Amino acid sequence: MLLKNLRFLYNKNGNFLRVINRSILVQFSTDGKNNIDFSQIPIEKIRNFSIIAHVDHGKSTLADRLLEHTGAVVPNSGHNQILDKLQVERERGITVKAQTASLLYTYRNETYLLNLIDTPGHVDFSNEVARSLSACQGVILLVDSNDGVQAQTVANFYLAFGNDLVIVPVLNKIDLKNANPDRVCRQLESLFDINPNEVLKVSAKLGIGIDEMLEAIVTRLPPPNVNRDAPFRALLFDSSYDKYRGVLSLISVNDGSLKIGDTIQSCHTQSTYEIKSISLLTPNEKPVNTITAGQIGLIGCNMRTSKEAHIGDTIHLASESVDALPGFQPSRPMVFAGIYPFDQSQHVHLRSAIEKLVLNDSAVSVDIDSSPALGQGWRLGFLGLLHLEVFSQRLQQEYEAEPIITAPSVIYKVKLKRTKQTIKDGTEEILINNPAVWPEVYKIEECFEPMVIGTIITPDKYLGAVMALCMERRGLQKNAVNIDNDRVMLQYDLPLCEIVVDFHDTLKTITSGFASFDYEDSGYQSSNLVKMSILLNGVCVEELSTIVHLSKAQTMAKKLTLKLKEIIPRQMIHIAIQASIGGKVLARQDIKAYRKDVTQKLYGGDVTRRKKLLAQQAAGKKKMRSVANISLPRETFIDVLKK
Repeated sequence: MLLKNLRFLYNKNGNFLRVINRSILVQFSTDGKNNIDFSQIPIEKIRNFSIIAHVDHGKSTLADRLLEHTGAVVPNSGHNQILDKLQVERERGITVKAQTASLLYTYRNETYLLNLIDTPGHVDFSNEVARSLSACQGVILLVDSNDGVQAQTVANFYLAFGNDLVIVPVLNKIDLKNANPDRVCRQLESLFDINPNEVLKVSAKLGIGIDEMLEAIVTRLPPPNVNRDAPFRALLFDSSYDKYRGVLSLISVNDGSLKIGDTIQSCHTQSTYEIKSISLLTPNEKPVNTITAGQIGLIGCNMRTSKEAHIGDTIHLASESVDALPGFQPSRPMVFAGIYPFDQSQHVHLRSAIEKLVLNDSAVSVDIDSSPALGQGWRLGFLGLLHLEVFSQRLQQEYEAEPIITAPSVIYKVKLKRTKQTIKDGTEEILINNPAVWPEVYKIEECFEPMVIGTIITPDKYLGAVMALCMERRGLQKNAVNIDNDRVMLQYDLPLCEIVVDFHDTLKTITSGFASFDYEDSGYQSSNLVKMSILLNGVCVEELSTIVHLSKAQTMAKKLTLKLKEIIPRQMIHIAIQASIGGKVLARQDIKAYRKDVTQKLYGGDVTRRKKLLAQQAAGKKKMRSVANISLPRETFIDVLKK
């Protein structure tokens, strides 16, 4: 009977890996037959933790192995990236949305509840990491044994360290032939003062070392500091939208317990709701009647709009007042872009899609905007360029919307000269993310642009090219540290506007893909910014204006005028394309008019007849230029404004 319950797992080469007890798989499966009462698990048997790492270091694969070893899913079921549920995540092979799974694990005949949160690795989704850490007491710091410590590894370590979380260092991909665990351990000791003897070595792909890591989670991480006898209090740290149930809120219960039918209240909005459903994610939804302190669960209570589900809010029973829990620092958008419907008849559909998607991604800020060329739309704020691309891709895939995305820009700060009007209105300092509302030069006292601290880890043979790229992007070096004999970590002060579009791609190109890049907000710095206007036959086209640094104005002017010459169609009149700052023209391109041969019908006679016809044509062209408007098709604006 014992042998019947054992399942032997092998890798592709037929080598024996591990044995899993079938009875455990049945007992802890999530097919609805699980009869274990999660609410009865003692607090000291609960562990809340996240997996944090640089992108492509194997977080999702490790999460898959943890699900298999704890019996949450059947091994070798043919499904990979189980917690990556979005289509965009599977297509791109990255994690975009942090996902939670409640797992049961038996250690020394004691059942433990492990609440796992799988987080993204890209810098653009660092808000998902920060939000997830607010519900954890420890983290798994995952590092690739082949690539070693990367830029986002450094950022994630200090994010967890700043939250006073217990860090369990784990080296992944030890099965690769180029893996060098000893070198990576030295890097961890050099950068983070981590004892090499405490570093675990695993292969998430083959399942090697997973049992040791589960034991370390139980023995090294502390249980949550909660009180089940106090009045109910929970932190709302994530939300999603379901078309049948409305807004679903993911909560981390700090005190007391909650059951279906209770009436809760929001500390932020003071609104009250009746609990309609409570679920645990195992990783599929498992309906339960009660959720208690120390657990992480999903509640449905008929919330309908994104304004009601405030991320970082504290919820409590309406009958009892409590103090709000310390939340987390809200994310601040770094990159802004305009989103417009391809046709104004699609405006309502696109608005509904954006509202629902913002529920799943609270880091996006939304403001109403309009453009004479593109019509009514929205100005959305994102954490980075990849964040923008993923958001627009989800709009198309999940809601079948076809948006027009304008070129990304950043938010500038302008200090106006003190006048009676600015003092009265309190507008001495204004924030601007749209060139159309840039003040006149005579009103500006000083301009400021957002800065970031960029961390670059690169092999030393590419050091010269990386430094040249940073200098070209107006970077100022702050620090340089040798990680080991082969790699260097550089820190630069960089203007945000110089890195949001193509800095990462250029860095990967010049370093053959070996360098990694991460950045964090560094406030504002005084800068010589100007508004570059585009004139067509002397008439300013506001939608094509842009904000640039004075040192790069000449180069940008030439690029933009050449691009406009290529995409603006020829017309019956001559078109002069000019890029100017104030009254000074920096670059000019000309589009010649269509010319009709008015002398074609002449077959002879005096030359004065030819001159007369040409003079009449010239007079007509001159009159047309004075009264005619240049007709720019909508597609021209789209080609210029979109990414």
